[in-house]
Formats: sequence, C-alpha cells, structure tokens
Amino acid sequence: MITYLFRKLFYGLAVMLGIVVVVFFLFNVLPVDPARMTQGQRADVQSLQAVRKEFGLDKPVPVQFLYYLNDLSPIGIHLNNQEEQNRYHYVRLFAVSKIKVLAIKWPYLRRSYQTHKEVAVLLLDVIPNTLVLATSAMLLAILFGVLLGVISAVNQNTWIDRLAISFSTMGISAPSFFVGIVIAWLFGFVLHQYTGLNMSGSLYTYDPFKGEVISWENLILPMLTLALRPLATITQLTRNAMLEVLGQDYIRTAKAKGLSKNAIVYRHALKNALNPVITAIANWFASLLAGSFFVEYVFGYNGLGKTTVDALEMSDFPVVMGAILFIAFIFVIINMLVDVVYVWIDPRVKLV
Repeated sequence: MITYLFRKLFYGLAVMLGIVVVVFFLFNVLPVDPARMTQGQRADVQSLQAVRKEFGLDKPVPVQFLYYLNDLSPIGIHLNNQEEQNRYHYVRLFAVSKIKVLAIKWPYLRRSYQTHKEVAVLLLDVIPNTLVLATSAMLLAILFGVLLGVISAVNQNTWIDRLAISFSTMGISAPSFFVGIVIAWLFGFVLHQYTGLNMSGSLYTYDPFKGEVISWENLILPMLTLALRPLATITQLTRNAMLEVLGQDYIRTAKAKGLSKNAIVYRHALKNALNPVITAIANWFASLLAGSFFVEYVFGYNGLGKTTVDALEMSDFPVVMGAILFIAFIFVIINMLVDVVYVWIDPRVKLV
C-alpha cells in the first residue's frame, strides 16, 4: 500500500509539473505586459520596473519559469528579509547563503493584475461557493442516477427502461450552457411567480437589515443544470453494469436459494456493479469544477468559474492560471483516491 501511494504521488507530481509548464508558457507568449496591467496605463517607468523585478519579468523566459516554480513549490529559496517573508508567509528552515534561506510555505500564486490582491485570497473567497454547487449537484446526480439505472435494469425492455434510456441520451447530448439558459428562462422568468426562483443570483446576497445572508434558492437552478449530464451518465452506466452483473452465475444461485428480489439487487448485484460508476462519479466531480465556469456565468453565481471568466475577460492572467492549477490539483487528488475506494468497494481489486 505504501509503495503504491508513493508511486501514485510521484505520478501526480509529474502531471502537475507538466500542467505548470503548459500554463506558464501558454500565458507568457501572449502580448500582454503584466507590469502595465498591474500599475495601469499611466504608471511611471520606475513603478513598472519595480513590478517587473518583483515577478522576475526582467529576466529571460527560462529564468522566469524557475522563479514561477519557486513560487509554487511548498519548499523554496527566498530572500531573508521582512518584505519577502510578508509576501510569501514562509517559515524559515535554514540559511543557504548570507541573504537567502530555504523555507517552507503555501504555494504563492502571485497577485491579481486588477485588484492587486493575492490570487490565493481571491480564489479562497469563491472556491467554497463552487464546492457547495458541485457537491450538491453531484449528490443529486448520484442519488437519482443510481436509482434510475437500477430501476431501468430491473425493468429491462419495458417502457420504464426506454424512458430512462431516452432521458440519459438527451442529458448527455445537451451542453450545459444551453441547458442553463433554458432552465433560467423557464423556471426563473416564465414560471417565476410559481417557483419563486431568480434567473441569476449568488449563494450569498446582501440584505440591508441582516447584512450578508445565504440565499439557498439561488443554488437550485445552477445545481439542476450542473447535475443533468452526470446524472444521465450515471444512469446509463449503472444500467449497463447492472445488466451485466444480473446475468452472472452467483445471481442465479441467489435466486435459486430463494433470496428476495431486493436482497439480490441491492445487496449483491449493485455493490459489484459500482466500479464503473465510481470512476464516472470521481471524474465527473472534478469535471463539475471546470464545467461550472459557464453555468456560474449564466446564472451570475459568484464562484470559481465566474471569477475565472471575469478575470479572463480583463486579461487578469494570474487569477486564470491559479484557477487552472487548482482544478488540475483536484483532478490529480481525486484520481488517486478513486483507486483506494475501488479496494473498499470490490475486494477483488488489488493495489499493484
């Protein structure tokens, strides 16, 4: 187990390094001057030079990349002064020279060009909103997806089965941004007097008497939109896996022993049919963080997706780069956890 986890950790770090390389060089070939974006169009030459020096922009591109890696690395080499410590919030390990130390810190994602705030602070303000949206959408998709898949498999070749297949096909085919517009218009505008739901709105709203309050009703429509495609996928995967398992010899043996239909389906068949479903759930949960970009933008939901799209419109690349790296990190972590969950669900699977 320990050897396996170390190997997966090494693969995960290699994937993250590859993503960092792609993200850095992708955004550094764009014809945008970060110093000018940070200080504004009327900034003096000295201010621009100070910003370029801060981020190493006055150095060749390969050297800039090494600076960026040093910023992202949890263990890096930094100047031993108060200004540097305030910027990186590092904890000193030991000195490597008279003016530099090896230190441990959280990854530093630099500062926003527009707000001048640290990117990590900006993202931490909105990531909880996106996690609430993605988690609620995923739970909704799992609950109804597995249930519909089981019902469809048990009632194979009936009108229930055909209806479930039609629904899953439509759900997989419909793009989220289009579904979001339709749902917002239908339930937030046409049927607003009956649903009480708004076309747009964030999880947190400002009340003049109560201050900032949670508006759970603003979560419903983006949650339904985001849950539709994974729900359809889980329904189809559960149905196919259940049909395969229900045809196994041990299921026929269980029937011959006189076990009830519910015991056969839910105690024996479903557990052994969950492996492909778990893979889909894990991949979809990570994908929902990326897929929430357009959904949040359509509904005006203040989360990671909307913040990233707004930053991209304003060429605020540190925010965009930070969001991409965060989503990539979530993908890597979830894929590592899925293999461990496999063993818990199905003892026949071994970690090698």
